[in-house]
Amino acid sequence: QVQLVESGGGLVQAGGSLSLSCAASGFTFRDYAMGWFRQAPGQEREFIASTSWSGNFANYRDSVKGRFTISRDNNKNAVFLQMSSLKPEDTAVYYCAASSLPYSGDPSLTAQYEYWGQGTQVTVSS
Repeated sequence: QVQLVESGGGLVQAGGSLSLSCAASGFTFRDYAMGWFRQAPGQEREFIASTSWSGNFANYRDSVKGRFTISRDNNKNAVFLQMSSLKPEDTAVYYCAASSLPYSGDPSLTAQYEYWGQGTQVTVSS
């Protein structure tokens, strides 16, 4: 049974930091690219960051570049999102996702991803 379980969300003041984790099980983690997405109330789910299966390549949404860092540990079947300089507009439910498609495609598309977690809430207060 495939599972992606996010953790680490919470309430933080603007300018603060949070680190999200996503624990994967039920599939061969090292064969999958991983992504982080977020969805705010009433808005579309949007791409945040992705990493290739090896971790050697990463992509970011422009608005989080320089503030967020994605990483993975294939030995622990986990992917991480370190977030700093958080802004109120970063408030959303954050999801991790797994894709078996070639990373040479467009890792920002939700359709690229087969598996999704249930999400973790991140709230940034002003």
